[in-house]
Amino acid sequence: MAVPVLLASKVNNETYAGVTYHIEGELVPVLHIELSQMPVYFEHHVLLWKDPAINISIKPLQGAFKRMMAGMDVFVTQTQGIGRIAFSRDGAGHVFAIHLNENQKVDVREHQFLAATDNVDYTFNRVKGVANMLLGGTGFFIDTFTCKGREGILWLHGYGNVFEIELKPGEQIDMEPGSWIYKDTTVTMETLFQKLSAGFLASSTCQLVWNRFKGPGKIGLQSMSLFAG
Repeated sequence: MAVPVLLASKVNNETYAGVTYHIEGELVPVLHIELSQMPVYFEHHVLLWKDPAINISIKPLQGAFKRMMAGMDVFVTQTQGIGRIAFSRDGAGHVFAIHLNENQKVDVREHQFLAATDNVDYTFNRVKGVANMLLGGTGFFIDTFTCKGREGILWLHGYGNVFEIELKPGEQIDMEPGSWIYKDTTVTMETLFQKLSAGFLASSTCQLVWNRFKGPGKIGLQSMSLFAG
């Protein structure tokens, strides 16, 4: 199996899907986007600054009732107009882009999404199991993004540094549940529990939890666990 590779933390004048963008900064990086014909959408709290020529409006999401019942946002915000806009999350980490081809899909852990071009659809599913133990039984959500146009961009935020590994068919990797960010939909995931004996206190045990991923496909991981602290 290949060793995970560190993704670039700085990007200048990258153009894809009709959008030019820049990623700058050290501890809390900023995504700058130069908008022309292709709008982008985002969660409203990640907006840092914008040109006055850009208007912000509401973009309803598919499955509004399902999202409302799950306690998730029913709407996101989107851009209208030409100009520059910048986004950042309130946390130290790593901002990066995933360039999507037509009909390409990617699964993303909740709270990692930053922005996407308007032709990228956004749905979600709740995952039970490990999250029931770690998050008080509420579960966690995986967002699935699908590119409906010829090409699109998805921008994500990772905590700490972000690495990517590509698994060949049948290859597997075990990850701490809070360490992964995204995966190709071709990559399967299962939850494993490993009991550890506490030395001479044989009746006392602690338990490790892993997410096991099986290829083929790419997986992104972050060096700071989402569950840390």
